Amino acid sequence: MSEQRSANVRYEIRDSAGWITIDRPAKLNALDRRTVEELVVHARAAIDDADVRLLVVTGAGDKAFVAGADIRAMAEMDPREAQQFSRFLQRSLDVLERSPKPVVAAVNGFALGGGCELALACHVRIAADTARFGQPEVNLGLIPGAGGTQRLPRLVGRGRALDLILGGEMIDAAEALRIGLVERVVPAAELAETVQEYTRRLSAKSPIAQTRAIEAVLSGSEVSLAEALRSEAALFGLCFATDDMQEGTSAFLEKRKASFRGR
Repeated sequence: MSEQRSANVRYEIRDSAGWITIDRPAKLNALDRRTVEELVVHARAAIDDADVRLLVVTGAGDKAFVAGADIRAMAEMDPREAQQFSRFLQRSLDVLERSPKPVVAAVNGFALGGGCELALACHVRIAADTARFGQPEVNLGLIPGAGGTQRLPRLVGRGRALDLILGGEMIDAAEALRIGLVERVVPAAELAETVQEYTRRLSAKSPIAQTRAIEAVLSGSEVSLAEALRSEAALFGLCFATDDMQEGTSAFLEKRKASFRGR
């Protein structure tokens, strides 16, 4: 498929993965309202496309994934406008987090502020060894406003999250891996190839099972353990009504590779 391009975002399908690239290298791929709106348009198109099995989000160039929000634009906001902008960012990133298809962040450089929050909203994060992460909003007299105060502690724990948010300092990819902010770190030159191989492996699995797994994990984080376990059991049961479950179990018993069709 040929590349599609809006003003600040590029989109293309590689194998069966929809790659969304924030493309503002002169601004270190900083997020302004227009860029976020374009990101959401492409994400929704990928989610609705039956030929796309999962999404990848990355940044153009080799310096930045997304270096933050557009500070110049934010500096002109009053408190009411800032609150509205925060809710806009939160709702936009929810599109990624609540995607029924896996969403992978390919973090190729600075992931600061809104960029770190964008990575947090993805289901899996694979980082180049040159990547840097941080929530530096405190240095501007602000707090994270695109979900960072909520997603970061859920991922790395409250103490580590507060350490990053209160100090406003950057950490390198190795430290991000150690605290659980990313799932793997690879040499920068191998990032794209590693992510493509990862998406190929995920594309070979049952899309229905992946959707149910995402639903179970996300919904379970918002309720009590007892309620989450009941939800898991219900979703587990629903899998037994699918052709994919029949194919998967048959393939296992017949010692062959499964061919899932997503139904």
